[in-house]
Amino acid sequence: MLHTAVTLIMGLIFTSAHATTFELDDANTRVVGHNLIVYSHLEDTLLDIGRAFDVGYSEIVSANPGLDPWLPGDNQRVVVPNRFILPDAPHEGIVINLAEMRLYYYTKPNKNERQKVITHPIGVGREGWTTPLGKTRIIQRIKDPSWTPPASIKAEHLAKGNPLPNVVPAGSNNPLGAFAMRLGMPGYLLHGTNKPFGVGMRVSHGCIRLYPEDIEHLFGIIAVNTPVEIIYQPDKAGLLDGELYLEAHDVQRDFDQRQGNNMTSMVTAILKAQDSLLSDADFPFAERIVRLHSGMARRVNQPEEAIVNDVWFVHTGLTQNAKRKLAEASMRLNVNDSFWPLRRAAEGEVVLGPFDTQQQANERVIALKQVTDILAWTAQISSDAL
Repeated sequence: MLHTAVTLIMGLIFTSAHATTFELDDANTRVVGHNLIVYSHLEDTLLDIGRAFDVGYSEIVSANPGLDPWLPGDNQRVVVPNRFILPDAPHEGIVINLAEMRLYYYTKPNKNERQKVITHPIGVGREGWTTPLGKTRIIQRIKDPSWTPPASIKAEHLAKGNPLPNVVPAGSNNPLGAFAMRLGMPGYLLHGTNKPFGVGMRVSHGCIRLYPEDIEHLFGIIAVNTPVEIIYQPDKAGLLDGELYLEAHDVQRDFDQRQGNNMTSMVTAILKAQDSLLSDADFPFAERIVRLHSGMARRVNQPEEAIVNDVWFVHTGLTQNAKRKLAEASMRLNVNDSFWPLRRAAEGEVVLGPFDTQQQANERVIALKQVTDILAWTAQISSDAL
């Protein structure tokens, strides 16, 4: 155990991998990650928790329909949807699925390495300003971009009594944020934002916006000429360890005019994932997934997440620079033997535990904040990750 702890700590110090990076077992891998439960702090909003785990607004809100997004309250059970079915598209370059408002970047592996996928939530074009579908490429990378509003956007703002200047310079008031990557589609960018709450929502004029930390991450690793494919796939299916997982997202009416609980898209996804339809006994489950369109990736006939009850952990989220601080604090907090290796974890993702009671985990959360100023949550983990 001590050797394992030392190895994990060294990994925490030296790894440069971002925590939303998943290693793919092979070219056929379709399901990555794991879901979990965290318990909110009094000051949390669902958006705060979502951003800490690199999840967008619609994802975290849809996964927690019974909670107030702005004031969930103290010690509330919050589902964090961090299991993803990869879109039905080649594992090459950037794939953007507008239906789930999420970007996937497939790395080019070096010799004797496995391919990896990096995934981040995005904000996309609102209805009437729809982000276009199709294949394109990254044609330019821009640090500290200025923004020249097109005439259509200037006219919209002027009609609302909020005129825009001809050019918005780089800085905190620039809606493009600190980094941008221009697409071959004229007028469209991948960029940051000065309004992070819009990530995971349809609020842009067609461009694709990311959390500031996510666009900075991608900007550092994505080259000009990287291929980009923008798709619309509201229903997805994939196999993991021989089990079928399903995922359904809300229909976007400017793409999809289906009426009611139409199963055509899901049936198509299932047949691509496996060679047979669901049995009569399993089909109602698929209908329920499509009807609820929660965006959660669920194993067939597992309507609720298989969380291991009465086993508690501490999780520090996926987007903080907490790895080095955790390693430095390990001796002072006596956590050397508490680093728990997760199955299906993102690279760099670590949890502390297990603890016998929620109170024990809560105490460790408080200690971490006092010693390291790291945000942390008491958590419970899906059984397939333990």
